[in-house]
Amino acid sequence: MARFDGEPDIEAGTGWGSSPGLRVRRKIFAMLVDGELVVKLPADRCAELAAAGHGHRFRTGGREMREWVAVGEAHADEWLRLAEDAHAFVRG
Repeated sequence: MARFDGEPDIEAGTGWGSSPGLRVRRKIFAMLVDGELVVKLPADRCAELAAAGHGHRFRTGGREMREWVAVGEAHADEWLRLAEDAHAFVRG
């Protein structure tokens, strides 16, 4: 995401596996997986997004990650805001 280019505490790299991702202080906060934006947010926010039909809980290795939500291209207009929220959450 070009929005984060040049930010001093953000580095681009991979998320889990070989997915392109963004990190803050070596912690992943956003990544692209199979055409969806996957972000780390508080568990209650992830639940809200899933309940509203804007995304679904991210699963890896058969396990549902309670602080990760995947948002598809149908809601791509929300990606930048969600990535910013994820950055703030992980940065703490």
